[in-house]
Amino acid sequence: MTKFVQTIEFNTTRIDELTSAMDAWLAETEGSRVPTRGVLTKDRDRADTYVQIVEFPSYEEAMENSNRPETTAFAKSMAELCDGPAVFRNLDVLREEAM
Repeated sequence: MTKFVQTIEFNTTRIDELTSAMDAWLAETEGSRVPTRGVLTKDRDRADTYVQIVEFPSYEEAMENSNRPETTAFAKSMAELCDGPAVFRNLDVLREEAM
């Protein structure tokens, strides 16, 4: 099984509201969450631009996660808080190093 990473690049002037929605999703999915790690980053060179990096055990499990009602609801609220559509990248992990 190949690990899978999804990146979500988005613009928002409402990052505090978005992180509150993320906290609510984390609380709601406690104990049943599929992603293994998430990192929220802010672009230093482009104002109000962020990239969320989410790791999953596999692509298949990521797609199952996307179909969960609580994930669908979070994605909808995220879209409402963003200044335009998000850009998704679906990445199979080929190599991983601890550095």
